[in-house]
Amino acid sequence: MSAPGGRATSAPLLGRDEEPTIFELSKAGRRAWSFRTGGFPETDVEDLVPALHRRPDPVDLPEVSERDLVAHVTRLSSRQFSVDLGAYPLGSCTMKYNPKMCDAVAALPGLAGVHPAAPASTVQGWLALLVELEEALCAITGMAGATLQPAAGAAGELTGLLLMRAWHEAQGRPRHTVIIPDSAHGTNPASVTLGGYQVVTVASDERGCVDMAALHRVLDDDVAGIMLTNPNTLGLFEEDIAEIAAAVHGVGGLLYYDGANLNAILGVVRPGDMGFDIVHMNLHKTFATPHGGGGPGAGPVAVAERLLPFLPGPRPVRVAGGDGDGLAYDWQVPSRSIGRVHGWHGNALVLARALAYIRANGADGLRRVAETAVLNANWLRHRLSGVLDVAYDRPCMHEVVFSAQRLRRAYGVKASDVGKRLLEYGFHAPTVAFPLVVDEALMVEPTETESPETLEALAAALEAIVSEAADDASVVTGAPTSTPVGRVDEARAARRLVATFDARPPAGD
Repeated sequence: MSAPGGRATSAPLLGRDEEPTIFELSKAGRRAWSFRTGGFPETDVEDLVPALHRRPDPVDLPEVSERDLVAHVTRLSSRQFSVDLGAYPLGSCTMKYNPKMCDAVAALPGLAGVHPAAPASTVQGWLALLVELEEALCAITGMAGATLQPAAGAAGELTGLLLMRAWHEAQGRPRHTVIIPDSAHGTNPASVTLGGYQVVTVASDERGCVDMAALHRVLDDDVAGIMLTNPNTLGLFEEDIAEIAAAVHGVGGLLYYDGANLNAILGVVRPGDMGFDIVHMNLHKTFATPHGGGGPGAGPVAVAERLLPFLPGPRPVRVAGGDGDGLAYDWQVPSRSIGRVHGWHGNALVLARALAYIRANGADGLRRVAETAVLNANWLRHRLSGVLDVAYDRPCMHEVVFSAQRLRRAYGVKASDVGKRLLEYGFHAPTVAFPLVVDEALMVEPTETESPETLEALAAALEAIVSEAADDASVVTGAPTSTPVGRVDEARAARRLVATFDARPPAGD
């Protein structure tokens, strides 16, 4: 039997370019057996499931042996890059190694086996964990309270903007615009629009920070607030942050902190001390929990004292002195809550991993995280000086932005080409073509989890790619050629998506 397109369905040899799907490996009558563990009686399905809830026909599932199934899954896993496989210097995304100890904590039966609708009296341990995490995040950021509900960074951004809106409306002064620097994260403008505000963009100055003169020109009493990342997306600390805070507060606006780059300042400086009113955190970035293809995110939002009544609810809280029924913790809805922003109480097992990471490191360890991340980025900045252009050649924070502009002008090699070729040297590509204010940007964030030897290997690989561009640009512009999937037409893939393995492209495509 042949698969669609004429491929044989027998198991492939390791290293083969194409891996059949599990359906293509299917052979009628084959089974993968496991011992019964559920404690169900040996009985027919008719006795377990009422006829009303049974399908009239069997589900069309693949039929494979256990041996072929394990081999198939193992081969697929070896074709995908991951943070467990090698360095993942994806700037702005903070793709650092996830400690397995935190995974072990999240897998504890007492945590993993709890239903989110369980009464507070039966989940006191979970509530204690959530309260402790909130207190830790507030201590790290210098804020008064937090919601753990938002599912990830963009959800945290929208939550922060809804809090901003609710606060202004409670003051009887609804506003319509939010200021965003041109070096902001790409999700910021989308979140502002989704939150019902208009975006006002402020340019960066020659040092890569907010242009203060431009900021003062757009400040008025219709400004609800400003969304800032500090350090910003160029990896630079906003040195005028105190002046920015005073100027925005001076017109009655609020300061929103995009915590995507919180990894750079842990234990060193706190957003609350800079004057921020709202802070969202990407726990899946800063506190090393799986994200992207590895698991869900978490984007708690912390606020200053005056915004506490507006937080989403219910929130886990300590019950002062107990409630007489043995409850030390319970759920509480703030007096002017904006309501739920998540179906339950956040991606709870990600929250458990984050608290495990915080407790394992402690205050001193978290500060070392930031210091090492900054050291690694600056080491790369110096090591690759003269190899690639540095967009803003001054001390950076946890990430550094290079530019492939010279390579494109001299050899027709773009930043995306460099990233694709880097895959063949055993490294994931850095962020390319972002931030938008840098032409042919290569945004590298090594994180604190990579060793000096790995950093040197990454630098040597980039150095070799630059040499290849000069010797034979086609080696770089045609890459990758040795990966399971070669160069794809990215624009066409987005516009004419083929969502299943057996679908056919549109006619004439």
